[in-house]
Amino acid sequence: MQDDSQYHPDTLAVRAGQMRSEFGEHGEALYLTSSFITDSAAQAEVRFQGLEPGYTYSRFGNPTVSMFQDRLAALEGAEMAVATASGMSAILCLCMGHLRAGDHIVASNGLFGATILLFSNYLSKFGLTVSFVSPSDNAAWEAAVRPETKLFYLETPSNPLTELADISAIADIAHRHGAILAVDNCFCTPILQQPLKLGADIVVHSATKYIDGQGRVLGGAVAGSKALVEPVYLFLRTAGPSLSPFNAWVLLKGLETLGLRMRAHCDNAMQLARWLDTHPAVERVYYAGLETHPQHELAKRQQSGFGGVVSFEVKGGREAAWRVIDSTRLLSITANLGDSKSTITHPYTTSHGRLSPEAKAAAGLNDNLIRVSVGLEHIEDIKRDLARGLAG
Repeated sequence: MQDDSQYHPDTLAVRAGQMRSEFGEHGEALYLTSSFITDSAAQAEVRFQGLEPGYTYSRFGNPTVSMFQDRLAALEGAEMAVATASGMSAILCLCMGHLRAGDHIVASNGLFGATILLFSNYLSKFGLTVSFVSPSDNAAWEAAVRPETKLFYLETPSNPLTELADISAIADIAHRHGAILAVDNCFCTPILQQPLKLGADIVVHSATKYIDGQGRVLGGAVAGSKALVEPVYLFLRTAGPSLSPFNAWVLLKGLETLGLRMRAHCDNAMQLARWLDTHPAVERVYYAGLETHPQHELAKRQQSGFGGVVSFEVKGGREAAWRVIDSTRLLSITANLGDSKSTITHPYTTSHGRLSPEAKAAAGLNDNLIRVSVGLEHIEDIKRDLARGLAG
């Protein structure tokens, strides 16, 4: 494809990044090989030095992986993307590529539980420090900055409370202090939100979620300018948390239907949120598509849809929440999200279960909270499945 900027995202999701071999295959080829042959020792030298295009070893370069990287970069409006083995390895590669001992991170306290643990329990062992702030409190981001601050990190919407961060405003704060802003775009995908266009420097993905969309494989990615993604790639090349060619091929197929799926997820999620919002057994619904959501207007400004995740608190505490979850017959009880199949989980004891009680409280997590990743089943069947447990 020539000049990706002239095409609609739905077209980019199907066509961008495609390369064909001498056989002229229509579908993207799956290159299951660990290494690649060169014509001579001299050619091997220049390829290993990066002085000539070509592939040498699949840990750090494979045609199928390249196609996935290029397609995702086109969707995000990025110069470059690097694919990783999982979403968490993408975050690790970002940090290892850009940070060193003594650096400081300002991060949202509304992050996925494993991300919080990576920052606070593991990166801290190597001399990195982190301050957690509310994603929606711009003044708190400003106040947390130190002379050694190098990275701002956030998810928007957050997992699981769908709290939003004002990307443009926080990008301005980061840049004013010489830091870079990385945004986890897992919940929205580039179909609903493009953080780079709003001022972010780097976008991070757990491709395991909506990009795959059918719960088949793990994958992650980091996208942005070549100057900022190249250090991430160099760490991946050395350390090896690489995306397998097979997983890249599956994710390419997932991207082809991403636009259709995200619009369907959004439609089902909106209907479910409105239904839950009027249910007598429900205390509160967290979904930015509801006009009552405190950041509904911000969501309309920086997103083209409200996403497929709906969280809600039920009356009766953990016992009632577990009853709702255990009463389902259609929804899958799993902490994964972004699947064509609806999933349901209890964040307090699963996705955020390893956090301390204090960290859970800081993130606003209560034990009566349920998170539903709304799939592509008929919405009336999803409602009926939840109604069984909500009836008491």
